[in-house]
Amino acid sequence: MIDKTRRGAAALSQRGRAQGIVVIALSLLLAACGGGSTDVPHGADISSGRYQVNLVGFAAAKPAFDVAIPLFRATNPDVGFSQSYGASGDQSRKVARHVPADVVNFSVQPDVTRDVKAGVIDKTWEKAYPYDSVPFTSLVAVVVRPGNPKNIRDWKDLLKPGVEVVTPNPASSGSAKWNLLAPYAALSDGGKNPKQGLDFVKELIRDHTTVSPGSGRDATAAFDSGQGDVLLSYESEAVLMQRQNKADGKPPVEYLFPPQTFRIELPVAVVNTAQDPDAAERFVKFLFTPEAQRALPESGFRASDPEVAAATSGLFGAQPQQVWTIKQLGAELGKGTAAKNNGKDLAGWPAVDAALFGEKGTIAAAYKSGGK
Repeated sequence: MIDKTRRGAAALSQRGRAQGIVVIALSLLLAACGGGSTDVPHGADISSGRYQVNLVGFAAAKPAFDVAIPLFRATNPDVGFSQSYGASGDQSRKVARHVPADVVNFSVQPDVTRDVKAGVIDKTWEKAYPYDSVPFTSLVAVVVRPGNPKNIRDWKDLLKPGVEVVTPNPASSGSAKWNLLAPYAALSDGGKNPKQGLDFVKELIRDHTTVSPGSGRDATAAFDSGQGDVLLSYESEAVLMQRQNKADGKPPVEYLFPPQTFRIELPVAVVNTAQDPDAAERFVKFLFTPEAQRALPESGFRASDPEVAAATSGLFGAQPQQVWTIKQLGAELGKGTAAKNNGKDLAGWPAVDAALFGEKGTIAAAYKSGGK
């Protein structure tokens, strides 16, 4: 599917502006990506079938499933789908309360963990599928107004006088956590200097974050309506905004990567009370097939398969100089936690969540205090 227009995208500027990303057949996704349920992506009925899969996901992921579900149904017409999208934390809490669900896709691992603790997802979910059950990824991007009038180039530029930043609230939104992890990791050298990272986040919250929506999709809508100078978001959301603005005849927004950013990993799991577990597992397995991995970048998300990701990298903006990961940050923030965790240091998301976003997390406390 990569035509000449798409190959040209590889020549995008080093700051990651993606104005040249092709408007493919899946354009206009943004207008159809609000919360709630939908079973007709791009006019294709996906609800009919002998078996039914109820997909509960976070709002920003809908474009990926609008690609994957029709492709899956081409060879699995017996499986119909219903979909529900919203803020990742809110969706996770619903599933924990046993709202009907067969497959879940959340923004962050802790939202899956909540459902494991509620007994609706098996403890072994992370190892059930390749890439730790992460079928697609993204990068934290900085979205700016056309022409980048505030001259935003790096994270510290967000703290310039008069710059207003739109990013959702981490209490309800997984994307908000990713958005804050990117500058935190950059300023703290991957957690080695936590005070520097936290000081940046506090100042951002206190002096520059005037709009704090409940979800990443709500944040995108707020920025698109004219609020704020900068939007912190998934790269995939920035791509969709560009496509939608072009379709609407508006000047396209621009997005860039600071020299250092963060890799967003978006997990999927089958609920152990699925009404049609075989159909649910068939679909989730499909997400990791070469066919699905090659198609997913059309949605603005990056493939988890390293070879496919490399082959399709030209569809996106230039890579940042360094991409931090949850594994790297967790290894640093988890040091010295063994005494309180059965003799073993926390790692990955458990370490990051405990240090930054949990009940005693420093970023959570900063939000509660208004950045003071």
